[in-house]
Amino acid sequence: MPAEASPLKVTIQDSVKDAMRAKEKERLATLRQITAAIKQIEVDKRIDLSDDEIITVLTKMCKQRRDSLTQFQDAGRDDLAVIEIAELAIIAEFMPSALSEEEVAAEIKAAITESGASSARDMGAVMNILRPKVQGRADMGAVSGLVKAALTAWAPVSEVFNPDTVTFLF
Repeated sequence: MPAEASPLKVTIQDSVKDAMRAKEKERLATLRQITAAIKQIEVDKRIDLSDDEIITVLTKMCKQRRDSLTQFQDAGRDDLAVIEIAELAIIAEFMPSALSEEEVAAEIKAAITESGASSARDMGAVMNILRPKVQGRADMGAVSGLVKAALTAWAPVSEVFNPDTVTFLF
């Protein structure tokens, strides 16, 4: 008997059923892409994904769509950009709420303190502490840049952190 499915996976499957009943073709197509991505990893690794692992999959899907959206907009393909925006909105429904700038700064400060980091060489240790806490809730590229800046400057995170230069997931 298989282990009980994660709550997030059940929510996604219920959304697929609701979209079928409501005959929402575009929404259904995106939800099926989500379930296919999850299923592919489960089959390849022969495991049932946890909520955190599903969030990692959703984060990857969001990143792919943001990259596609940028390329479509640069190429003047607004018709395809609209589709990517709609898919992003549907995927975002299943993502945890985004962290505010202050919350990200607090998490970075706590991770630096917890790891005892004092230079840029310790960035890996800091990121390993941060990743499970902020994955899917903030842009990891931006977080990585903030950590690097904080460790390089040896300044408090609040002094290095500039909310105007950071792009968050939502």
